[in-house]
Amino acid sequence: MKYTVAVRTLCEFTAKQGDLDLRFTPSPTAREGIAGHALVASRRGADYQSEISLAGEFQHLTVRGRADGYDPVQNQLEEIKTFRGELASMPANHRYLHWAQVKVYGHLLCEKLGLPELRLALVYFDIVAKQETVLNELYSAATLKKGFESQCRQFLDWAAQELAHRVNRDHALDGLRFPYAQFRTGQRPLSVAVYKAARSGLCLAAQAPTGIGKTVGTLFPLLKAAPAAQLDKLFFLTAKTSGRNIALNALAQIRNMNSGTPLRIIELVARDKACEHPDKACHGASCPLALGFYDRLPAARQAALDTACLDKQALRRIASEHRVCPYYLGHELVRWCDVVVGDFNYYFDSSAMLHGLTVANQWRVGLLVDEAHNLIERARKMYTAELEQAALTALRRSAPPALKKTLGSVSRCWNELLKNQPAPYQTYNGVPAKFIAALQRAAAAIIDYQTDNPTHADSSLQRFYFDALHFLHIAELFDTHSLFDIAVPAACGGAAGQQSVLCLRNIIPAPFLAPRFNAAHCTTLFSATLTPRRFYSDILGLPPDSAWIDVESPFRPEQLTVQVARRISTRYQHREASLQPMADLMAMQYSKQPGNYLIFLSSFDYLRQLSALFKSRHPGIPIWEQARHMDETEREAFLERFTEAGRGFGFAVLGGAFAEGIDLPGQRLIGAFIATLGLPQINPANEQIRERMGMAFGGGYEYAYLYPGIRKVVQAAGRVIRTQSDQGVVYLMDDRFNRPQVRGLLPKWWRVTCLEPG
Repeated sequence: MKYTVAVRTLCEFTAKQGDLDLRFTPSPTAREGIAGHALVASRRGADYQSEISLAGEFQHLTVRGRADGYDPVQNQLEEIKTFRGELASMPANHRYLHWAQVKVYGHLLCEKLGLPELRLALVYFDIVAKQETVLNELYSAATLKKGFESQCRQFLDWAAQELAHRVNRDHALDGLRFPYAQFRTGQRPLSVAVYKAARSGLCLAAQAPTGIGKTVGTLFPLLKAAPAAQLDKLFFLTAKTSGRNIALNALAQIRNMNSGTPLRIIELVARDKACEHPDKACHGASCPLALGFYDRLPAARQAALDTACLDKQALRRIASEHRVCPYYLGHELVRWCDVVVGDFNYYFDSSAMLHGLTVANQWRVGLLVDEAHNLIERARKMYTAELEQAALTALRRSAPPALKKTLGSVSRCWNELLKNQPAPYQTYNGVPAKFIAALQRAAAAIIDYQTDNPTHADSSLQRFYFDALHFLHIAELFDTHSLFDIAVPAACGGAAGQQSVLCLRNIIPAPFLAPRFNAAHCTTLFSATLTPRRFYSDILGLPPDSAWIDVESPFRPEQLTVQVARRISTRYQHREASLQPMADLMAMQYSKQPGNYLIFLSSFDYLRQLSALFKSRHPGIPIWEQARHMDETEREAFLERFTEAGRGFGFAVLGGAFAEGIDLPGQRLIGAFIATLGLPQINPANEQIRERMGMAFGGGYEYAYLYPGIRKVVQAAGRVIRTQSDQGVVYLMDDRFNRPQVRGLLPKWWRVTCLEPG
């Protein structure tokens, strides 16, 4: 059996040495890299060959990859590296790695074409100046072969270990047993659908109610299908820390039921959560965990892979023992793990690591997208960019003299945009070219200054630089899927607009997400709220042949009483009048059945108004309130009020931290009051979204307002019934819940009735 490894992976394993050093960053984006490669190729002769697929073997190792370009006239093989900044600042170990890669490609090309010798070239292309720096050397085929075999020998033992692991893993997964004595209601159909989608290489969208065990019900069948589907990796992607924890617990249950299963699991966390030295920069001269990182990596890597589950705590322990950075150790270990649990952004962001590795290594991956309804807003944020004029104004005051001129040019171009702005909020058909050019010059000047002054530390300058790069990157992608808008708060007046905000606002992430789904062998998106199908398919860009399943609820209608308070209106103009009848309804239900309840409102202002009235009218009933910007400790304290013997009302905002992803079974929560349809606020930005949605899909109101709102309602109501023994009540406090269009979006198993007055 052969072990296949990408050229880049082989070289990074055998040729990386020295410090972790991120000073020669940020790297160009993937789009910039592609454009740079294309420009270099366009400058070559007619016989120039681009993207040459190469492969070779050594013992039980197959090495494959794509060389950037070959000029047969000059007999020169080129490895093109795009960069920004000063090339002289590139760390020596980066260039050493680049030479290692081009030498492997050189051997593979000599073998393919029967060449006795070959000139190898590193072409460094400055994406800002559009200039090339070429370093080349002539090598004999024999020398290249010797180097190739030397690198392969260094990797052979590891390859043998990985081959044995893959064989043992697949054998164990073939016989994998479900971790419980039996499936819950609805769990088996879900698992069967996931298994079939994996075997067929399809995308599956599964709407499955809360409480059936969706996490285990999707992880188990995908693991079970992995050998037959020839999956290299499984990525479990989620929007919240709680989702990662649930996935890790489910994987632990599967492992416990199937003792001895050689499954390597890793949890990826955000950099700010993993960093041990947040006050230091990521290079050996500053951070002790970056110093000699690659020299100590082999021992840390081996120790890590002897650990069953590499969650945050395990990674931190191993990193500490070997004196390496835990965050970047995790990135290195992804290559050798079977299951990766992490945030959406690790696969769907424009520079996502997991997607990049998947493409580079030609991995066959299976995706599980947890609480997939959250992917819409998260993806929109990934492909949205903002610049605040207040930040630029402050930076101009504190910037070093060498940068004041170029920052002043950006400011002047910005003010020109504001001169003809007719309203506090305005959208425009395109991105202003003059402003973009000024911003590009400023970004180039900042990186030049930082290169010349490496000890200069200015967090505001660095933050503006990265914001500018992101804005420029998103500007390159601008199309009908996004809006360019300028907002000037009314308090600023039209004049200088010092608080204005420029925004490239993505509203349809489908064009960015579709290639990510296509890069995976199979994908399962699951959530309790994926209705209507067309909405999610359109916005997320799901493949046309995607399969859909609506899993039957395990809950009985008699478990949940759902009533519409049709005499209450929570429309903005009726809010003051709605307070008293809502407080009366809450008190009536509490007197009938004391216990723990949640009440969800559309805003913190509305929440405070209702809680103040309720407290004054019913001082004997305990209440506790969600506050703005609660930290983790405060959120936990809020939830701890919901005890089995507790009583009272928790006031929360719909769509906030307590409206989904929390589990309060039994008597911890027996009811919910929802005082809003959850519709986004009507404002100029959302009206533009409605208009654009209507143009793209029809049904602009539904896509921009109704569907997102009712999704939040269903998620919040889903907090009440968590097990098949729970009993509870949900009050929908707005007359619009009685409309057929709205009723049609509510869960099928709900038996909705109207609350009669009295």
